[in-house]
Amino acid sequence: MLLYHLAAVTLAYVLDLLVGDPKSWPHPVRWMGAMIAAFDRRWNNGSHQKLKGMVMTGTVVLTAALITAVTVYGAYSLHPVAGVIWEAILIASALAQKSLKEAAIEVYEPLSKGDLGEARLRLSYIVGRDTDQLGEAEIVRGTVETVAENTSDGITAPLFWGAIGGASFALAYRAINTCDSMVGYRNEKYRDFGWASARLDDLVNWIPSRLTALMMLISMKARESSLKTIWQITLRDAPKHPSPNSGWCEAATAAILGIQLGGINYYKGLISDRAKMGEPLSPLTSKHIIQSISLMQRSSLSFLLLLWVSGIPIALLVPFSIK
Repeated sequence: MLLYHLAAVTLAYVLDLLVGDPKSWPHPVRWMGAMIAAFDRRWNNGSHQKLKGMVMTGTVVLTAALITAVTVYGAYSLHPVAGVIWEAILIASALAQKSLKEAAIEVYEPLSKGDLGEARLRLSYIVGRDTDQLGEAEIVRGTVETVAENTSDGITAPLFWGAIGGASFALAYRAINTCDSMVGYRNEKYRDFGWASARLDDLVNWIPSRLTALMMLISMKARESSLKTIWQITLRDAPKHPSPNSGWCEAATAAILGIQLGGINYYKGLISDRAKMGEPLSPLTSKHIIQSISLMQRSSLSFLLLLWVSGIPIALLVPFSIK
């Protein structure tokens, strides 16, 4: 099945680039979100919140994986080509390259025209921080950080798990990521209920985030700084991030673009001081949004090629993997 999975993730990659996520189409993530919200309303109270959160996370993830597995099995029963196509459609629903690019461009366009008000509004759609008082540099920082972090969460990690276990693994990953994004906060309300979601998300992103950072460095355009220097900055700064995984792509992006990310953010008026990443060789300007999108696209394609380069030998060495 490994070669089928590789074919499916490749087709999914192309589908996401061409079609993206049309708002009028049914989307598994919306169903996952509704399920998580229902659990949150009913279970996030009283005693045993950590246990309830574990059951919630397990239920959502297993439901997504099992429903996907049943439909994929049915498609492969008809014909292998039907199975690959159906897996590709499902995996594409877990990818976000086109929508991530579009969201970043929607910030870039008004910003490049000097319309800070519209740029702040557009940024508020994709970040949790307060945006109403941000200047150009901070708007750029928020956008670039979002593109960098979601290169792994929204593109390469679903590809990674899709290549390993097909659509079931890709949708299970998306379920874990959705649980984390909705309840995996370190505040009083979700500290216990969201604990399992946050820890599981850390686990499934550990390998993809680091491989993605490596692909960013391999696929970067020539810069004045050497590859060795950029890798050293990435290794130095990635562990500074509160997340054990998100810092890798942000640190690599900052090092490659010669900018500094991190710093002070406000969330509903409350200050959050994030560690700085990268060296401020260049002041943050709107061009860095375009450069971050380009880096996202190159590293995602490099990651897909890495899956093929590593997957084909495994398929040849393990005969049952292609049956």
